[in-house]
Amino acid sequence: MAGTDLMTPREVADVFRVDVKTIARWAKLGKLSSIRTLGGHHRYRRAEIEALLEDEK
Repeated sequence: MAGTDLMTPREVADVFRVDVKTIARWAKLGKLSSIRTLGGHHRYRRAEIEALLEDEK
């Protein structure tokens, strides 16, 4: 999987114009699915984020 297929919490927060903590909260509530890296960091699928943006329009 290419690195560009995944987004950091900061990138997702910038897209939705919310705080990074909001992204973590959404993931905890199941509104976003995340992947854990080997270092324990969360990453989000770009396709899922783009689909959510389309739903908002």
